[in-house]
Amino acid sequence: MKLLLFLVAVASIIYLSSINWRRSIYAIFLLVVGEGILRKWVLPQASDFIYFLKDLVLLGAYLKYFVFSADEMRVPVRNFGINLFIFLSAGLCLFQAFNPSLGSPIAGLFGLKGYLLYIPLMWMCANLFRSEEELYKFIRLNLLLMIPVGLLGIVQFLSPPSSPINLLIGGEVSNAGFTGLDKIRITGPFSYIAGFTTFLGFWFALLVPILSRNQARIWQLVATIEMVLLVANSFMTGSRSVVFANAIFLVLYLSFSMATQASTIVTYVRRFTIPAIVVFFAVNRWFSAAFGAFSARVTGTDSAVDRITGAFNVIPYFAYKQLDGYGTGATHQAVRALRNALDLPQAEAIPIGFENEMGRIALELGPFGFVFWYGLRIIIIIVLGFVFLKLKHPFLRQLALAAFLVHLIQLNSQLVVNHIFLLYYWFLASFIFLLPHLEQVENWKQQQKLAEYYASTTYFYRSGNVQL
Repeated sequence: MKLLLFLVAVASIIYLSSINWRRSIYAIFLLVVGEGILRKWVLPQASDFIYFLKDLVLLGAYLKYFVFSADEMRVPVRNFGINLFIFLSAGLCLFQAFNPSLGSPIAGLFGLKGYLLYIPLMWMCANLFRSEEELYKFIRLNLLLMIPVGLLGIVQFLSPPSSPINLLIGGEVSNAGFTGLDKIRITGPFSYIAGFTTFLGFWFALLVPILSRNQARIWQLVATIEMVLLVANSFMTGSRSVVFANAIFLVLYLSFSMATQASTIVTYVRRFTIPAIVVFFAVNRWFSAAFGAFSARVTGTDSAVDRITGAFNVIPYFAYKQLDGYGTGATHQAVRALRNALDLPQAEAIPIGFENEMGRIALELGPFGFVFWYGLRIIIIIVLGFVFLKLKHPFLRQLALAAFLVHLIQLNSQLVVNHIFLLYYWFLASFIFLLPHLEQVENWKQQQKLAEYYASTTYFYRSGNVQL
């Protein structure tokens, strides 16, 4: 009976999601934030099902878009280099899903989710918005979530570690805190710190172009408040990666903008000065404890530089399987849980520790899969860079730069095992096709306005209503 109810629930979610694929994509962005709330506080008994909820919604959206909307006008998504590496990567991932080292192909097929399930978003999101204004409002609306999320983070930081608001999945008390302080490293509405830092890093990258955009004063004020909360929450997570990545992003963003278009320096200084001053004084006045706790952790733990440089050393991981790998999903923590839940055969033991993303990919896919997978990621970075250089429309150009920098800075960040970053990563990858299309739309609108203006002017003069 339980199995029947489960199958009915799955079918119902996929069906409802297939009715309108655009609304389903919007819903997924909300689910990413709300998923942790449901898993930790609302329906903890259904935690595992909720984990897959957005995947089911995504499948429904795929069905509608790729199967039942074949006649819909779509933006061309042709890029030989990207498509080639997607094909090669997908082939190697599928091959490794049946690797005997996994113990069962079920584990391998589950492991495919982190590699392949979200890739079609790159093509689908290219058609998600019909104008620049739609894209701007979508980003602005999602950024509003930063206000309740940021306030929740403050409450968590001020609450004791054992408080219900700081509990993790299954009511577990977090052991991640600041050394010497009775302060928890906050997770916000997310299940774990990694999800929250991913959220903060992604929306920081899109908030910067929003702040530099010419918009109404009320929205500039709202964006400034969001930036204050975002920066404060970043310190409260105790995560060096998100703070350093955001700092590097901002420096590179301003440097690239000024180097490619020096005339923008005055605009950027004017629009960023007030938000920067507000952020500085707010952190110094109200969130000094968070900054102090973060500073103590930075100076009192292992070297961040050593961790970053060590993450790129993948040669030792190839020594155990030579030209082969341990199989798709072999290092995924959820695969281990799946194996225990379904009583699947045990996998071959991996004789080396793994934490960083490059090491995981090397172990799972072997040297050829590693080259194809990171070849794909590098090509996406390169193409996003060219999109940035080619675009002329200011806001679209800034979004292209933001996407380029996120992909560049986060090249070795957890992606395959981070289901939240998977959504954000492939959404930004869609900018390769989306932003040039939106610029064409904006140019066409401008031409239409000019044509209408000249047509009305010509009629005005010919009608004899003008006296010279």
